[in-house]
Amino acid sequence: MNASIATVASVRAPKSARMNACAARPVSKAAKAARSLSSSNGFAGRAQPLVARAPKTQRAAGRQMVVETKAYKVAVLGAAGGIGQPLSLLLKMNPLVTDLRLFDIANTPGVAADLSHLNTSAKVVGYVKEDIEKALTGCDLVIIPAGVPRKPGMTRDDLFAINAGIVYDLITSVAKYCPKAMINIISNPVNSTVPIAAEVLKANGVYDPKKLMGVSTLDIVRADCFVAQMKGLDMKDVDVPVVGGHAGVTILPLLSQVTPKVSFTDEEIEALTVRIQNAGTEVVEAKAGTGSATLSMAYAAARMGESCLRALGGEEGIYECQYVPSTVTELPFFASKCRLGPGGVEEVMPIGDITPYEAKWLEQAKAELKGSIEKGIAFAQERAAAAK
Repeated sequence: MNASIATVASVRAPKSARMNACAARPVSKAAKAARSLSSSNGFAGRAQPLVARAPKTQRAAGRQMVVETKAYKVAVLGAAGGIGQPLSLLLKMNPLVTDLRLFDIANTPGVAADLSHLNTSAKVVGYVKEDIEKALTGCDLVIIPAGVPRKPGMTRDDLFAINAGIVYDLITSVAKYCPKAMINIISNPVNSTVPIAAEVLKANGVYDPKKLMGVSTLDIVRADCFVAQMKGLDMKDVDVPVVGGHAGVTILPLLSQVTPKVSFTDEEIEALTVRIQNAGTEVVEAKAGTGSATLSMAYAAARMGESCLRALGGEEGIYECQYVPSTVTELPFFASKCRLGPGGVEEVMPIGDITPYEAKWLEQAKAELKGSIEKGIAFAQERAAAAK
């Protein structure tokens, strides 16, 4: 990787604000241009990072910091699919990405050829099944949207039989060819595929819990959107922590912790909670059998990927809610707000104070999560035993 040191003026949110907002540190205009998707790169009128910023009320007088600006190698595994293609487009537009590797069982050379015509700096190459070593070697970040999508009437758990094996095989390759990379898993059911990945990495002697993350970012994106729409707020100022997991009742938006402080009626809380939990099904049904939430998921994954790359470069104050190895509850995996750093997840934040209504949902979420986690671990252990 090419590396340089850039000194930028930055302001840091107070500790209390950093613990309560999935937000990046505000930076100078020059730094924004260097780190984010600018309007010249295709997001018309958008010059800020995909990652949410802290509201102005949460930003304090600044200090100098040194940020290491690097050129990153990123692999997308499942790049020819419904999520993989728009995700690859967004990554090609990100100036932090200089080497973009697209892998799938077929069609990635065509996707790469298409994206290579974009006048952005990232080099993009497509790889197929026999070339996975080339796709992964030296990567800093691996994003995995591979697998089959949901169809009407299917739950994320219905995907387990197919996607579990896909994730197992891909993570085996990651462990072999780029064991130090950050890993972002999108493939559903995330509640089970992340535990599968952990078991594979352990079996290969390269498990680093700080670098394994299930992308539950879409739940936060949706929650922020739905609350902003209901209350007439500016989208960029809204932050709704979402904890638990990434499927149905395991998705728990903590509406009592919304930033900025907002009051809800009991009816609004119920409606928002259920809608956020079932938002994926809302899209599946609206597409009437033609697909699932591919575009919004690609956006959320690109936001998460950018957060990881900015944190790798040493930028402080990067927070995202994600499904990770955790001790926040008695479960070994749980989604909650995390502070990212050069080594991956530097800190997993506690759930904080919640209402009786949220506490009730939390117990339901944990009960459902427990079964999904155990299912993933059992699958990985059985596959490993069968291979001996």
